[in-house]
Amino acid sequence: MPARFHADQVGSLLRPATVLNARRRRAEGVLSDDGLRDIEDAAVAAALAMQAEAGLGIYSDGEFRRAAFLSEMAAAVDGFVTEKIAMRWFGPGGGEEASAAQVVGARLQQRRRLTANEVPFLKAHAPGPFKICVPSATLFTDVSFKPGLTDQFYASRAELLDELTGIIRNEIAGLVADGVPYVQIDAPRYAYYIDERIRGDLTASGRNPEEAFSQAVDADNASLAGVERAGATIALHLCRGNSASRWFAEGGYDRIAERLFGSLDVDAFLLEYDSERSGNFEPLRFIPKGKTVVLGLISTKTPELESQDELIEKIEAAAKVVPLEDLALSPQCGFASVAAGNLLTADDQRRKLELLVDTARKVWG
Repeated sequence: MPARFHADQVGSLLRPATVLNARRRRAEGVLSDDGLRDIEDAAVAAALAMQAEAGLGIYSDGEFRRAAFLSEMAAAVDGFVTEKIAMRWFGPGGGEEASAAQVVGARLQQRRRLTANEVPFLKAHAPGPFKICVPSATLFTDVSFKPGLTDQFYASRAELLDELTGIIRNEIAGLVADGVPYVQIDAPRYAYYIDERIRGDLTASGRNPEEAFSQAVDADNASLAGVERAGATIALHLCRGNSASRWFAEGGYDRIAERLFGSLDVDAFLLEYDSERSGNFEPLRFIPKGKTVVLGLISTKTPELESQDELIEKIEAAAKVVPLEDLALSPQCGFASVAAGNLLTADDQRRKLELLVDTARKVWG
């Protein structure tokens, strides 16, 4: 049986200045790969100690070795070019901005595992079970497909999706074979199908939102098909965008809940529930009994510390839809989905993780 963690986390943590400075120096050519790796190792070791002190039972390397949660796809696979798609963000300093993802401008050729630089250190140094996050293949069909360029090599988004799905499936199978106890698929693209504005944009561009949603679910299931799980926890994280405390989508899960929750072959769903943009708990009725619903009630977008009483009230409300034993608590997203991080401090981050653990202990023991 896969393990269950009532105090969970999404994965990314605020990068310390040492890591940000080291990555800048590496890009400038004044720091070697080995020098960067040594600095990252020290920072990850400190992050693991912080998580242990906060009381977490599932560990992350903070994604310190990544420029963004999805960046290792382009780092490990040839065929991506420097061009980027513009995205519209809402929140502090919102507006149009280039995506963190690169565009596909050639046939893809994988050079190494996406997580090759992360697993060995965590296996050797994590104080307990740890998670590794991989991007869903589905998100690249929007942020990495540029008509007029990508379609010179992949005739359609569906063809590109098939290629990427194979890469992610092999990555997940490799992680389980490596003994990674918790694999999380990060899939923010599902937010496209719950936001009326984005659905309208898709339709206006000649794409069918329902067809695209169905293809996404099929692709994520294909990423797991035939993988020998060996007791590993497989989870899917769904958010509405997370960069510098901003977001790109809003809306409840109602429109996608029955198909997504009812058919996706994962053990746990990590769901954003930190604001009114997320809707209510009623769509959780489609979660099959025995699967874990991780309620993302603690915001990584703001420094304000949530009320523990209010967190417990919300968990109790969700327990009217999903059995309490099938629920867990987490932040709604990572603290730094991109290296620059959200608009809060390391002290704010620690307090939120401590609140997470203390609340979970009071609810589940």
